[in-house]
Amino acid sequence: MIYLDNAATTPVRPEALEAMWPHLTGSFGNPSSHHEVGEAAATALAEARRSVAGVLGCRAGDVVFTAGGTEAANLAVKGIALGAARGRHLVTTPIEHEAVLQSVDYLRRLHGFDVTFLPTDATGSVDPDEVRRALRPDTTLVSIHYANNEVGTVQPLAELAAVARSAGVPFHTDAVQAAGWLPLNVGELGVDALGISGHKVGAPKGIGAVYLRGRLPIEPLLHGGGQERGKRSGTENVAGAVALATAIRLADRERVEAAGRTAALRDEFIAAVLDGVPGATLTGHPSNRLPGTASFVFPGTSGEAVLLELERRGIVCSSGSACAAGSDEPSPVLTALGVPAEIAQTAVRFTLAATTTAAEITEAAASVRHAVGAVVRLGA
Repeated sequence: MIYLDNAATTPVRPEALEAMWPHLTGSFGNPSSHHEVGEAAATALAEARRSVAGVLGCRAGDVVFTAGGTEAANLAVKGIALGAARGRHLVTTPIEHEAVLQSVDYLRRLHGFDVTFLPTDATGSVDPDEVRRALRPDTTLVSIHYANNEVGTVQPLAELAAVARSAGVPFHTDAVQAAGWLPLNVGELGVDALGISGHKVGAPKGIGAVYLRGRLPIEPLLHGGGQERGKRSGTENVAGAVALATAIRLADRERVEAAGRTAALRDEFIAAVLDGVPGATLTGHPSNRLPGTASFVFPGTSGEAVLLELERRGIVCSSGSACAAGSDEPSPVLTALGVPAEIAQTAVRFTLAATTTAAEITEAAASVRHAVGAVVRLGA
């Protein structure tokens, strides 16, 4: 099997598993307990928080551990919006992850927020001038992802955030797909909130983190024991936090070399598919994309049928976001980029890992050619 669905999830790194194991066995304490076992857990949690903060370039106290990227997005978007003293206006894009879009919709439906959806160009890029035009005196938050989870387009994040900052408006970014591939220093990016997810960088599922700048007022989503400095109640997942800290630290250390090598393989794969499959079209930005992401539409086919043919040949990939798997509707991301609905339903996404090899890419490209050809012949 050749696994090319790393945007959906990644295997757990052995280093992360080794680091977390003691906290699932002997060091099992509750970090809120005031005794030796609890204090050992608290120490491990504090060290994990410092490690994540080191990658993000922020204070340890600004890192809040969550149950994953979805909770990180919910806490940032809802928490900032509901904690703000000003206004009821949000700015975002129609191509955000559902965690952001559903949070925005919740604020619109139940709290009376007004929402401006920024247009994107055909590659999925947002123009900073569009942010500037969208801002109003009552704007509470701008939320724009760092890199798109379906087509891989990378946003000019520092420029977008600078526009919001100049107007005194908090800026949140979903960096779940960017982690491990792109710089995450929040000071250099100029963001006020940034979320990551452990299982995208080699930690287990069920752990994430969100950076929330300094004294930014936050209305918590979970109420109870006041853990995470009152921003996220609930007994902390110490083992998961340790695993996330280990995985994100290693991914960041390897990032530059891994991104360069993987981007070269990605480009080889894209060229082979475009040359070998009649009508194949790359979606997203042609070059300003995540190192591991290559997404295509194959007009005249069914994306699901192509996926089945690829899996029969040992290639595992997806039709887009794993969170929307099984939906009969065309991808909202692709339709927002101007792709006709009937073409959007032919989409297939391939996402490489830093460990993907040249031999695997060669085999995968040949399998795509054969799979699409088989689907076309069957008239699927």
